Amino acid sequence: QDFDSIARYTLEEAYEVVDAIERRDFDDVCDELGDLLLQVVFHARMAEEGGHFAYADVVQAIGDKLVRRHPHVFGDAHYGDAEAQTRAWEAIKAEERRARGDDAPDSVLDGVSRGHSEWQRALKLQELAATVGFDWPGPGPVLDKLDEEMAELRAEFSAGEAIPADTARIEDELGDMLFVAVNLARHARIDPARALRRANAKFECRFRAMERIARERGLDMAQLDLAAQDALWDAVKVEERGAR
Repeated sequence: QDFDSIARYTLEEAYEVVDAIERRDFDDVCDELGDLLLQVVFHARMAEEGGHFAYADVVQAIGDKLVRRHPHVFGDAHYGDAEAQTRAWEAIKAEERRARGDDAPDSVLDGVSRGHSEWQRALKLQELAATVGFDWPGPGPVLDKLDEEMAELRAEFSAGEAIPADTARIEDELGDMLFVAVNLARHARIDPARALRRANAKFECRFRAMERIARERGLDMAQLDLAAQDALWDAVKVEERGAR
């Protein structure tokens, strides 16, 4: 095993922690945190064997970073509001990059990891741009922009429902729409990744219920037309309302 071969497992364990938290299964949270901690120990052990650093260095580094990045907690700094604190946080990180001798040009967007999911990366880019005032004043203009992007996406399907042979422009417009949707979530103080996870969970729950109802009625889902499947979907929603 090496860093590259186990990196994806580290990510999987982190997602499993999040899943356990959202299910409010705290026995599972404890178990998954242990699995994630094992990944940290595993990486640190490989690094030690390679002569890079040891587990104790990891602990020391995060301790130093917490103190350095929270002068309002561990020092005598004072910030007027959360926005000022965020600006100070980014200034501290920029100074850290300069101290490391990073050659990249100074930008408020420096340090946004490409290891993030694209949802997280979009959110972080928008948050950092907002620290220098490049931001919509509120959700209203973002909704207007979302309508604009949707109209542009619809225009790419101008031939009706047929999908054009060249989908590059559709990809561009769809990407723009998703980016604006993340911005809307940010203005609403909603984590877009969590919102999508909840939507996924809702769809999965309803679809499984559709399959159950179909079995109870002696129906084969794969043999039903879309209208019949929609009727099952509506039946599931009726069940949900009755359970509230």
